[in-house]
Amino acid sequence: RLIFFIEPDFQQMVACILPKCSTASSKEKIDVVPPLRLLEADSKSMRSMSGSRRNSGSSLVSSSSASSNLSHLEEDTWILWGRIVNEWEEWRRKKDKLLKELIRKGIPHHFRAIVWQLLGNATDMPVKNQYSELLKMSSPCEKLIRRDIARTYPEHEFFKGQDSLGQEVLFNVMKAYSLVDREVGYCQGSAFIVGLLLMQMPEEEAFCVFVRLMQEYRLRELFKPSMAELGLCIYQFEYLLQEQLPELNVHFRSQSFHTSMYASSWFLTLFLTFLPLPIATRIFDIFMYEGLEIIFRVGMAILQYNQTDLIQLDMEGMSQHFQKVIPHQFDSCPDKLILRAYQVKYNPKRMKKLEKEYTAIKNKEMEEQIEIKRLRTENRLLKQRIETLEKGQVTRAQEAEENYVIKRELAVVRQQCSVASDSLEKAQDTIRELQQQKVKTHYTEEFVTGVQTQLEQSRLQEAELLGALKEMQDKVLDLEKRNNCLPDENNMAAVQEELRQAKLRELETLRTFRELQDTVTDLNQRWQSHMSRGNGGGGGGGNWKESPKKNALNELQDKLMTVRLREAQAQAELREVKLKAVQLDSQNQIHSKLIGRNEQERSALQDRLHMLANQNKGLQTQMSEMKRKQSEADCKNKEEVMAVRLREADSMAAVAELRQRISDLEIQKEEGLIQGQLNNSDSRQYISQLRDQITELKNEVHSLTHSLTHSLTHSLTHSLTHSLTHSLTHSLSISLSLIQICHEELSISVVGASEKDLDP
Repeated sequence: RLIFFIEPDFQQMVACILPKCSTASSKEKIDVVPPLRLLEADSKSMRSMSGSRRNSGSSLVSSSSASSNLSHLEEDTWILWGRIVNEWEEWRRKKDKLLKELIRKGIPHHFRAIVWQLLGNATDMPVKNQYSELLKMSSPCEKLIRRDIARTYPEHEFFKGQDSLGQEVLFNVMKAYSLVDREVGYCQGSAFIVGLLLMQMPEEEAFCVFVRLMQEYRLRELFKPSMAELGLCIYQFEYLLQEQLPELNVHFRSQSFHTSMYASSWFLTLFLTFLPLPIATRIFDIFMYEGLEIIFRVGMAILQYNQTDLIQLDMEGMSQHFQKVIPHQFDSCPDKLILRAYQVKYNPKRMKKLEKEYTAIKNKEMEEQIEIKRLRTENRLLKQRIETLEKGQVTRAQEAEENYVIKRELAVVRQQCSVASDSLEKAQDTIRELQQQKVKTHYTEEFVTGVQTQLEQSRLQEAELLGALKEMQDKVLDLEKRNNCLPDENNMAAVQEELRQAKLRELETLRTFRELQDTVTDLNQRWQSHMSRGNGGGGGGGNWKESPKKNALNELQDKLMTVRLREAQAQAELREVKLKAVQLDSQNQIHSKLIGRNEQERSALQDRLHMLANQNKGLQTQMSEMKRKQSEADCKNKEEVMAVRLREADSMAAVAELRQRISDLEIQKEEGLIQGQLNNSDSRQYISQLRDQITELKNEVHSLTHSLTHSLTHSLTHSLTHSLTHSLTHSLSISLSLIQICHEELSISVVGASEKDLDP
């Protein structure tokens, strides 16, 4: 059954192996059969890959390499690997070093599928049973996977062509893993690793091996979105480069050729995109057993081998060297690269220390980033607070201005209060004097109305005066504007200086013009003398045939005159140009000074405008405050007048009541006289005393009425109604209480007198 699925050449090879196995002991026969069963279980992989191995030029073992003329060494290798697969657990426990050496020499092509599964412990994984269910689900990474599939091994027969079998199974495996590990999802470099697995085994087994690689071989950390493991690998590789190839490291740094520019793909794709597939597969064999250590070793071996060439190149040359030269250096002998890789010094303990250092550095960077974020947040909050404080400062400035205005008003009010208190003291003194003098003058309501009328007239006069004052202020402002428009002393001096310079330029122009006139006059005289000589020589004696010397002299004189004329013309033009230049210079100076004056006037007008705006604001504020104070004063005056009137009415009512009581007493006295109860002289004397007391009480009532009217008038005149009314009310209440006491005494005396008269 096995021979039916594998290639014919491989059948001949197995036929060669089986006779040797038949001569061996029974134990050896048992050892050979299980590997064949394992190969039979993996026949699906070899059947799916048989076409690609037949047509691919990158296959590690071609069909011709398995011909019937295999050497005895190859036959022993096949037998040995069959025994290793059969006794896998024992070899891992007891013969680990030998197994490591055999893997470094290369796993035979047809054993790779099962050996990779055994190395990754991926033969029996629970996730394998979930694979078919995962394919039925939809993944958010499907579009990315479809986009990158065509760029994965584009030259390989198994993946060539759209919707080919290789692309379909590659899509299935990548989609299934993106659903299993949603944190990683899909990363572009992982497709090359899955593609290599699919070249060796069916998609279910490839999926299981890939899951194990991601979980156990640090690949998951490499393909996470943060790629923290890739940064660690680059950090460790830079340490190896600095330690073992310092000159090359210095050259890389001088050319800004960073390690991540060439080594990132080495760790992400395990050299599958950098080296030819046969060499990369050999490296992958070792990676399955030793992990990422082989990537560090191979990378350092490549740099050591090319150090001399790379040091002589610049950045662009090194990039070309990495892309075109290095990948094909070991095509003929892959073992050479492996041997060089294991000559590289690699200390696992040191790598662990570097990992701790890198972790500490990253933690520190994270703390710094957190601190930076915190500081940025605080900075943003502080900016907001500053803006709030700036707004608050504006508000505080306004409040300070209002406080200043209030303080000024308070000072004015205090001053007014002090003046009012002085006036109150004076009024109280006047009241005392009036009470002592007991002035009998009575102030009626007509007098109070007249005082109010005078007060209103005084207010109207005050308003008129304020209007006149405002008009005068407007006139003063208008006069100030006109005064500012007039030129000041500095401007007059500048104008006089300009006038003096203009006069000097005019004198210079006149002098130049006179010189030109003199020159022209001189030239005209010379020309006239020349013409007169020419005419005299031509008309005298008819000597038209003069000597050659005279003719030559005449010609020279003509030329001299011509030259002088040209010279005069040139001088005239030069002076004209100079004059124009002087005029232009003068105009330039005039215009520049005009511009300066306009600028000064504009700035002065702007300042004046700002000042007027501020004054306008201040006047509006003062006007509003004055209106408010006026309204408050009017309200207070009205309230005080009403209160005084109410108190006056109460006082008048009390006086009326006293008068009523006095009248009642008089009636009682008359009744006593009529009845003859007061015949005794003593009672008459007592009654006369009572009459005197009643008269005094009447006089006191009149004086109280007079003082009340006087205090009311005085309070209306000086706006101190409240205080005076309070004092008058207090004195009135005292007087009323005294009157009441006197009245009670009088009534008691009358009753006593009547009782004495009734005794006989």
